[in-house]
Formats: sequence, structure tokens, C-alpha cells
Amino acid sequence: MFRLRRTAIIVPLCLLAVMFAVRPASAQMDFSGEWQPIFYEDQPERVAGPEIGDYTGIPINDAARMRADTWMAAVQTLPEWQCRPHSADYIWRGPSQLRITKEINPVTRQINAFHLEWLRSVDNPVWLDGRPHPPEYAEHTWGGFATGKWDGQSLTVTITHLKEGYLRRNGLPRSDKATIVEHWTRHGDYLTVAVIMYDPVYLAEPFVRTTDYRLALNGLVAPYPCNVVEEVTRAKGEVPSWMPGKNPDLHEYADKHQLPFEATRGGPQTMYPEYISKMK
Repeated sequence: MFRLRRTAIIVPLCLLAVMFAVRPASAQMDFSGEWQPIFYEDQPERVAGPEIGDYTGIPINDAARMRADTWMAAVQTLPEWQCRPHSADYIWRGPSQLRITKEINPVTRQINAFHLEWLRSVDNPVWLDGRPHPPEYAEHTWGGFATGKWDGQSLTVTITHLKEGYLRRNGLPRSDKATIVEHWTRHGDYLTVAVIMYDPVYLAEPFVRTTDYRLALNGLVAPYPCNVVEEVTRAKGEVPSWMPGKNPDLHEYADKHQLPFEATRGGPQTMYPEYISKMK
């Protein structure tokens, strides 16, 4: 009888211990769902596309400026560019719907990962299970390698191992040595993502921008079949580009908006209110 009573007490206690062991420290925010981008910020740049020579608002260095000055839009007609997806750091700015799905651990019932998918993207998993980032020499991809940590109800995501991408679709580059830190915050049906880019190759200081999405219950991320075709006949090995100092279009943005040319050249020195006094 004594053994039965002791067993009757021990078994429930063990079950309670298991329940509390797998119980999360706090409730985890659910970011899953279909999301519609909101274009209150930078709509002309994000939809129609940026203008040639517009480097404003980005803390680029001389190396990035040279890359952009020699960039030619016709490079996007090359076969290797035609079906190229946006990289994980830039795709937030795209015009596509976003689908976020969650991967659940069947034992702990906690979120192991979020998977992000846009119209023109690859699957971008964000791992929440504590796995480390791979060594620097590991493969770099369009989605990179992303891990997340909870900060209260917000999620902080760190992305490494990205292939070279772009800060703006007018030639401003982002190197494959960049580290991206994202902060996801959900307020009801609205999602705000702050993206901070650290690039030792092309940025003079961290670059921060935010993007907003609205929950779309009837949203759909459509398939994106893509076939490579020969858009322009070129000599083998020819890559469209301008030689340094030969791009005739760099002044168009400044002239159109009646801005001093130097103010459109980007860099930290042009981003802050103190620069206005230098423009006079």
C-alpha cells in the first residue's frame, strides 16, 4: 500500500517536472502568416526603382561609390542576372507578398524556425534552436545563414554568409562580408522590421532602414517560374559597365531635383542635418 501511494505521488510530480522543463520562459510572438508590404517609405525606389546617381541617405564609402558609378543597368540582361533572386537583406524592400511559416519542435512545442518566402526569393529559414553560425569559409547563398533570439516579444535576427548583393538597385553594392541584424516587432496586424547592415567593404558606418507589412488573410505568394533567354547579343565575355569617369548619367538625378551634385553622392557626411550648412 505504501509503495502504491509513493508511486501515485512520484509519477504526477515527474510529469509536472517535464511540463515545466519544456515550458518557454515567456510566450513567443507568432510572426507566421501572409503579409502585404506597405509602401509608405521609399515607394518610388522600391517599386519603380531608384534613379541613376541617387546615393542619398546611405553611408557608403569610396569603394561603393566607384562600383555604382561604373554600373550599367544593362548588366541585368546577362543570363546569370535574369533569374537572380533578391538577397535576404534586400527582399524586405520588394513589392511582393511575404509568407512566414513556423517550424515547431514536436516535443517541446516551441518554435524551431521561421521560414520566409517572397515572390522572387529562395526559402529563408531563421533558426531559433541555438545552432551556431558556420565558419567563414562555408557556402554563401542568397538567403545567407540566419539565427534568431527572442528579446521580449521582439525577435532579433543575425544573418551572415550572404552572396554579394545590393543596397539599392542602381549599382550600390553590399559585399559578401556583411553581417545583417534585423529586429522584428509585431503590433497586432502590423509587422515592422528594422534592418541594420554592417559591411566592412562598402559602408563607412552601419546602415539602418525599416519596412512595414500588414497582415493579409487572403494573401498569396504566387509561383515565380523563370527561364533564361538571350535578351541581347553580345561578344563572349562582354559585361556591360562604364569605365571610371565615363558614365554620362550620374548628374541626371541632381539636375532633375535641383540638388548640388556632391549632396547626391552619399556617405555619412551627407546624411545629417549639419550638412545643410555646407550646401549653402
